[in-house]
Amino acid sequence: MQIESKYFGEIDVKEEAIIHFPQGIPGFVNEKEFVLLSFEESGLFQVLQSTTGIDPAFVVVDPFLFVKNYQFELDDSTIEQLEIKEEKDVLVLAIVTVKEPLITSTANLHAPVVINQTAKLAKQYITKNQNYTTKELIFNTTSKEEVE
Repeated sequence: MQIESKYFGEIDVKEEAIIHFPQGIPGFVNEKEFVLLSFEESGLFQVLQSTTGIDPAFVVVDPFLFVKNYQFELDDSTIEQLEIKEEKDVLVLAIVTVKEPLITSTANLHAPVVINQTAKLAKQYITKNQNYTTKELIFNTTSKEEVE
């Protein structure tokens, strides 16, 4: 199917690549279908792109690449809702606020996007872990653990 994307123009996506957010994303409750697109081959930064229009399109990153010991626990209802059977099926991404210069960009580690890659179900999950904020520097040269 053809979709109009924010960063790549009109592109063709496969139906099986569509990720379903049954409850939408906070602030975008009517947006329920997205695809994950890579900016470059390494895939460090990706775009979670709505399939219904140019917006919303969220720049996302793997938070485990930037934050040593990043962790949170999913509640049982989320595990059931996303039909998670095995940990290896889970992909966790953090929504990035891209700023100039790039090193001042932040990621929302308090509410990561959790995707069951097998079932193609996802939600933005608000963690109970108070150690993380919605605006964590991702290019911080000193890890949080070293400061505390």
